[in-house]
Amino acid sequence: MTIERRQKWPQRIWIVRHGKSAGNVARDQAELAGLPMIDIDTRDVDVPLSELGEQQSLALGKWFSALSEEERPSVVLVSPYLRARATAQTIMDQLRATTADLTLVVDERLREKEFGILDRLTRVGIERKYPDIGEQRSHIGKFYFRPPGGESWCDVILRLRSVLDTIVREYCGENVLIVGHQVIVNCFRYLLDRLNEQQILDLDTTGDIPNCSVNSWEFNPALGKHGKLTPRLVNFVVPLQEQGAPVTAEPAVNLQAGR
Repeated sequence: MTIERRQKWPQRIWIVRHGKSAGNVARDQAELAGLPMIDIDTRDVDVPLSELGEQQSLALGKWFSALSEEERPSVVLVSPYLRARATAQTIMDQLRATTADLTLVVDERLREKEFGILDRLTRVGIERKYPDIGEQRSHIGKFYFRPPGGESWCDVILRLRSVLDTIVREYCGENVLIVGHQVIVNCFRYLLDRLNEQQILDLDTTGDIPNCSVNSWEFNPALGKHGKLTPRLVNFVVPLQEQGAPVTAEPAVNLQAGR
């Protein structure tokens, strides 16, 4: 009996880290000054893009809108955090000039990794306030360590597995753009490229994910029983360079908590 091959994946998936945020700027200032606390008076959820982040988002939006109709995103999934939503909105504003049917979905499962008691603390602040945390993190390892009240990378991966289930169920054959955060990008790479703990940690040590960079996968029907997603772009920043937008690779606000 012949079994028909059925595609379950989207045709393309792009995963983008948000543009540089005001939190990134405040973190830089606190670290340079040796301060224990990052000066941010809003929730992490409400931290906006910086002026540079807006410029990066616009450059990326122009690149997406210039793609062929077949390649352009038809669905945008985004973290509820303001900096991610602002990045996604700028990209969509550009896409709408060339794409009539475009869906936006805000999904809390794409939110930033939660830092718990380490929220807003710099390296100096963590060493002063929670000297035992660094030792515990070193013993357990970054992949499994969960700060009190926060998440480990495994916790983030667990919720992203659920996101992939939704994508397979609802967006088969479509072009899906995901806008999130640095840990979100790394954890999706862990899942889509079928990495192990050491491989994803090795990737993380090579450097931070550039703001508004693109990681992408494309469906290949010739692979596996029903086809598979294969990686295409990795930390792709050409859209920013083409528009003259500076490329930045800023760690997340809490360096020790999970970048």
